[in-house]
Amino acid sequence: MNYLIIILGPTGVGKTELSLSIAERFGCPIISADSRQVYKDLPIGTAAPTEQQRNRVMHYMVGNLDIADYYSASSFEQEAITLLEDLHRSHQSVVMTGGSMMYIDAVSKGIDDIPTISQDIRNEIYSQFEREGLKPILQELKEVDPTHYEEVDRSNYKRVIHAVEVCRMTGKPYSLFRKNVKKERPFKIVKIGLTREREELCDRINRRVDQMIDEGFLEEAKAVYPFRHLNSLNTVGYKELFNYLSGEWTLDFAIEKIKRNSRVYARKQMTWFKRDTEIAWFHPDEEIRIISHIESCVNATN
Repeated sequence: MNYLIIILGPTGVGKTELSLSIAERFGCPIISADSRQVYKDLPIGTAAPTEQQRNRVMHYMVGNLDIADYYSASSFEQEAITLLEDLHRSHQSVVMTGGSMMYIDAVSKGIDDIPTISQDIRNEIYSQFEREGLKPILQELKEVDPTHYEEVDRSNYKRVIHAVEVCRMTGKPYSLFRKNVKKERPFKIVKIGLTREREELCDRINRRVDQMIDEGFLEEAKAVYPFRHLNSLNTVGYKELFNYLSGEWTLDFAIEKIKRNSRVYARKQMTWFKRDTEIAWFHPDEEIRIISHIESCVNATN
């Protein structure tokens, strides 16, 4: 029996160091489940594993795409499952770590086969969004797919836009493609969730943002500023620094907004993860207990 050990949790909780220890313990590689670490040129802002960390353990799905490349949870599912098939030939266990909720669900549960959106349609709808805002796109979704309109988080523009993209691309309601059937995988999944007290996590997030600035995050943002319209850069950290670079905000204000928005995102991650009853939760410092839990899951099926 092969295993996928998933180390998940909110931003700043301490997934990277623990995943390295677990991978070293089990003698296996790490797959990153981070929707932004897949892009080159963004190592500081995405807190990608450093060269030293990658020398300790082989990492996959880190820095392998150009920021202009289109990528999605469906793309990640296909690539990760193919990669796991190959890695499991030489490793009984593989570690996957990250905080991108959709990416983790894509591998552990599978996602529906949604048609690939043409670049023309994507450009068209995002241009409309920039000109007119979300309201007319929401109205279109209500008219062409009232079922999904009632289900979707209507404040999440990415999900609303994606649903309308599919409707325009196929001429069919987005809800027709959503089957929500869990896919069978040829390996057993062990999910480890990391959590900290709220005050402790907020302090770590704040300090990590300061560290990223010290390491050259602003210079990294300047380098990709000409490409700020790309979806790969529509994420916490870069958006706020772009507002500073455009003259809208002061640097101090932008940094405080990065901290605040990172804390908000961490709460959203925890809300999502808490729905998953398969996750065993630990404090990151409980490494011995975590290893014991993983070994008990492995031994139970061997």
